[in-house]
Amino acid sequence: MGQAKPPIPAMIQFKGGLDQETPPLLLPSGMLRQSLNYEADVNGGYARTKGYEIFNGNTSPSSAVYTYLECTSITGGAVGDTLTGAGGATGKIIVVAATYFVVTKRNATAYVIGENLNVGAGTIAVASTVGVVSGAPSTLLHAQWMNLAADVYRADIAPPTGSGSNLGGIRFGGVLYTFRNNAGGTAADVWKSTASGWSQVTLFNEIGFTVGAVAVPAEGATLTQGGVTATLKRVVLTSGTFAGGNAAGRFIISNPAGGNFAAGAATLTGGVTCTLSAVQTAIALLPGGRYEFIVENFGGTVATKRIYGVDGVNRGFEFDGTVLVPITTGMTADTPNHVISHKKQLCYAFGASFQHAAPGTPYIWSAVLGASEIGMGDTITGFAIQPGSETSGAMAIFTRNLTSILYGSGVGTWNLVGYREEIGAYPYTIQNAANTMFLDDQGVTTFQTSQAFGNFAHNAVSARLKSWLNSQRTKAVASCVSRDKSQYRLFFSDGYALYVTFAQTAKGTAYYLTSMLLLNPVTWVYSSEETDGSETIFFGSTDGNVYQMEKGTSFDGGAIEHYLYLAWDSLKSPRTIKNFYDCTMEISGSGYFEFSFAYALGYSSSDIVQPTPQSAVTSFSAGGWDAAGVVWDMGVWDGQTLMPSHFDMPGEAENISLIITGSSDYCETARFSGALIHYSHRREMR
Repeated sequence: MGQAKPPIPAMIQFKGGLDQETPPLLLPSGMLRQSLNYEADVNGGYARTKGYEIFNGNTSPSSAVYTYLECTSITGGAVGDTLTGAGGATGKIIVVAATYFVVTKRNATAYVIGENLNVGAGTIAVASTVGVVSGAPSTLLHAQWMNLAADVYRADIAPPTGSGSNLGGIRFGGVLYTFRNNAGGTAADVWKSTASGWSQVTLFNEIGFTVGAVAVPAEGATLTQGGVTATLKRVVLTSGTFAGGNAAGRFIISNPAGGNFAAGAATLTGGVTCTLSAVQTAIALLPGGRYEFIVENFGGTVATKRIYGVDGVNRGFEFDGTVLVPITTGMTADTPNHVISHKKQLCYAFGASFQHAAPGTPYIWSAVLGASEIGMGDTITGFAIQPGSETSGAMAIFTRNLTSILYGSGVGTWNLVGYREEIGAYPYTIQNAANTMFLDDQGVTTFQTSQAFGNFAHNAVSARLKSWLNSQRTKAVASCVSRDKSQYRLFFSDGYALYVTFAQTAKGTAYYLTSMLLLNPVTWVYSSEETDGSETIFFGSTDGNVYQMEKGTSFDGGAIEHYLYLAWDSLKSPRTIKNFYDCTMEISGSGYFEFSFAYALGYSSSDIVQPTPQSAVTSFSAGGWDAAGVVWDMGVWDGQTLMPSHFDMPGEAENISLIITGSSDYCETARFSGALIHYSHRREMR
């Protein structure tokens, strides 16, 4: 008798992302037919997405630590109680067991061996140790206790006071600023993050002025009219010059003391005389806007770098974190809804009208001084700066159904060239990533410079999810880039998101798509690079909160449900029945991670004896599982940066699909890079 042939090894490299359009027989090995909450890693493989957590500037939940404290004579204590040592140590209890407590929020004093431990006035235990920070006896308990500690800190964080959704936010100077309607819904308030939580930003007053030939009034000067005084916060020059004696505009001033100002003469510190136009007006924001921001420096010094924002229901504004300056353009409905800076000119969109201020002067919107308007013929949905020369420039102006390129550097050289009528963009989906990316009716589209006629070219990169995107595109509400992960992220109002990872290959740029489902629907998102080079990503939600992405092990305390359904793989012989033996997964990560491994045979056909389930995972999304049987084996990965996990995988079919699932609020992320399968050929299909 001849010797049996050894099993054939086959390596499946996980790559390519999600594809719900290609017929199963043609789907390349390693791609996904279903997935949730996994990202395509730019270096290969699929990584379960990181968590996000509530934010207000206070200590973040993921920064929490715990202390493991062994004890004797435990007679009481409950989760939430404060455990106090006789020597002054305190901590909040998160676990009570027969021989130990776990506490978080411990003060700087250590527990003392042999001291009495109290809750209130009563002694409930005696300390056996001084307590060990992060001292859990197993990696599983460490992960779970870290999560419990995070929940304690999470409870300390509240949204900005008010009502309704969070309307917008931006990171500036290391501070997060956000906007939300007040409790009555009558106005929008501005908030900033601090170490003690959200702090409301005071909005000041504006008052018109004219002044004779003087130097520019200094911010911080005192404005005086009779017995009424106020502090000058900002000078808004809208016409003329101070040197020429015909300066006019508005002063932004603090709340006046001693009454109200009136039309007539007033003085500034140093005896400068000016004429006020009328009583001051309190600056207020109407509710319900959708905020969009840029950061620009029109003054040329570090101190003049500022935020410029619009929201579609108020005047556009300038903001430096302290002083908000409404910008008046002269439009009857002065409510721009998109903003950009191009060639040092502040640009707004008013419906189908593109307008910009005079060069270098965001307060001046006079055509005589260099401002201008271009009618686009369709509703503008956003802008994106394109590569240009030192003397000229190019900016894409997107409307809902048309993309145009504005060449030139100012009103004297503008040249608007239509690119293509059928290519437009949904609002708030435009980002400059590897190239300009946006959502069009054809899907996620890239837009880039080209040697071809017209200097630009476009490419739809989401054909593999066309049907899903067709059902989602009208729900698109926000987008951002992740510089660290080479991703374009697109968010929808129902909580779903599409992550597009772009990677350079020998054939050019490849785009890998995966889908997410967040527990808190996004209303806006903002990504920025901090001064130390790190990246932060924040988003607002319908509950009024602000959340920080890439933080923690949960969706703000909620479990992250995740699954991967790999493509049906025939191992290059689609008509051959195979005996499958085992599978070894290659997994990498940096913390505790657990998952369920499964597989299905022969397109889950009922004509094939499917594997018998061995154990079950009890929490999965509707529609996430094939109707036919699958086999579950629990895998636990807990502390190496790279580890192969081996699973028996008996079965007989012409193809196989590997399945990875899980749901947890305490597991770190992990990356699945590939699988090694052993099998043998049996016979050809009849």
